[in-house]
Amino acid sequence: MKGFRSFILRGNVVDLAVGIVIGAAFTAVVNGFVSAFLTPLVGLATGITGDMSRKTFTVGATEFPYGAFINAAISFLLLASALYFLVVLPINKLHERLAPHHDVQAPKRDCPECLSPVPAQARRCASCTVPLPAVPAQADETTQRAG
Repeated sequence: MKGFRSFILRGNVVDLAVGIVIGAAFTAVVNGFVSAFLTPLVGLATGITGDMSRKTFTVGATEFPYGAFINAAISFLLLASALYFLVVLPINKLHERLAPHHDVQAPKRDCPECLSPVPAQARRCASCTVPLPAVPAQADETTQRAG
């Protein structure tokens, strides 16, 4: 029982639980906004009056509720854009500010066997695993070692 209690009280589990509850509440708010405001606006723009989420068309004896699909699609797009612009984008900018990633490209040479690019200092090709010939030390590297 002690191990279960420490697992439940771990920071990640509690944070995840809070995030799920907040996400569910946010989803309910977005769905309410879509069904109360956006779906009627789409209905006005298309000339459909009444509750658009209840609109259907019938083929044979089968009824297709296309209004519910449009309502769900608008909810999804609104929720996804809100999460992106209010959570993902600010977190990415904060992460970039606090820990900038500088992509440093190592000098490369071609493998003589498979012609794939490998780092210049590599002793074996990562693609075909053939041993690579040694690269003679460059002039600036030898002067740095000597000095």
